[in-house]
Amino acid sequence: MVNPVASSVGKRLEALPVSTRIVLPDGTTIGPDDARVGVRVVDTRVLAHLAAGNIGLLAEDYVEGRVELDGTMRDLMAAAAALLPGSPLHGAHAHWLASLFKRGVSMARHTIDRDARQIEFHYDLSDDFYALWLDPRRVYSCAYYPTPDATLAQAQEAKLDHICRKLMLAPGERFLDIGAGWGGLLLWAAEHYGVDGTGITLSRNQHAYVTNLIQAKGLSGRVRVLLQDYRTLEIAQPWDKIASVGMFEHVGRARLDSYFARVRSLLRPGGLVMNHGITAGGTRNTQLGAGMGDFIEKYIFPGGELVHVGQVMESVTHGGLEAVDVENLRPHYARTLWAWSDGLEANLDEARRILPGPEGARAIRAYRLYLAGCALSFEQGWISLHQVLCQPMPSGLGDELDANRSQTFPFRRDYMYAPARPADAIATPQVDTASNDTLAA
Repeated sequence: MVNPVASSVGKRLEALPVSTRIVLPDGTTIGPDDARVGVRVVDTRVLAHLAAGNIGLLAEDYVEGRVELDGTMRDLMAAAAALLPGSPLHGAHAHWLASLFKRGVSMARHTIDRDARQIEFHYDLSDDFYALWLDPRRVYSCAYYPTPDATLAQAQEAKLDHICRKLMLAPGERFLDIGAGWGGLLLWAAEHYGVDGTGITLSRNQHAYVTNLIQAKGLSGRVRVLLQDYRTLEIAQPWDKIASVGMFEHVGRARLDSYFARVRSLLRPGGLVMNHGITAGGTRNTQLGAGMGDFIEKYIFPGGELVHVGQVMESVTHGGLEAVDVENLRPHYARTLWAWSDGLEANLDEARRILPGPEGARAIRAYRLYLAGCALSFEQGWISLHQVLCQPMPSGLGDELDANRSQTFPFRRDYMYAPARPADAIATPQVDTASNDTLAA
């Protein structure tokens, strides 16, 4: 007797954009022998997940060894996208009562202690593992591709400089990097813009790595990194400029207002803050549907939560900040993620050496699907990436009115886009705030 689920799966395969072959546990095959994608089913429960197009459960099946996959990541993602029953933006809408419950859960899950454990789960996996597929500076966030032929390393340096230019960093300014990662932005700002830099992180591995870099570069006098949560940071003197890159995704939607209020409290009047982070593609979905959000929560980013840029802007305002510039870098992140995915695929043997044993194998499988799946998601607009540049609003009637406040930020955006130059030739842009013209770049 023909298995009805297997029969349904066979029909789904015929409609896929890439040829796919499935091998069932009893040796039965479905699809052409020369297929570009191969699926070997170890546990028959996988067939139900295939038939339903539950990509998240299929990814979990792969991580847990219930199915084996063959083919390039791009072919596998093309097949996965075609299996979806609909847009993943429409499959995760929450009823208002469920949304209220989720808000309570979000508040409870994002305590200082829990956030620290969640950061350790992801970022302290292995520095050597991340080094296999990140650029030499280990910048673990969306790159900025200034030209079509730019390499990942060039695009990451362009992103670091793009942020510094938007913040109009100047020598001697006090610069705070919230979620400093492996120190890419912190050190770039210090070396190329002459700032006095402070970075904070919750990752012990990253803290140790950046501390060593600071010492090796002879920057200990004006650059430091702290193992600290932004909520407990002591304010001896407000910072002139603040960046938060790839960090606010860990804050939790229920705490966004207080997060931006806290950032404002760390910033001097007239200062600037750059918030660079992943945003949701839809306005009502709490996570990606088809099980994709559940997979990322379980295997990659426990506690990670995304919100639409519209909600980000609302929370920015509630936090006492004004958004003065917003840029969508979604296509750049798709390309960044494919570069990371290609880098991991090219170094799988070394990755298995770095992360040995069953737990290491599970982590590598999870990251293979995570990087390629996120690349697909950014390509399709299911998730996005926004840079939001803000300045503080007066906090109350006691604040002095600033007659020149409208002049603290240029009227035009051209100061951000100076011609590309080699890293050793980068100079600090000088902005005449009286005429709002860029004088030199």
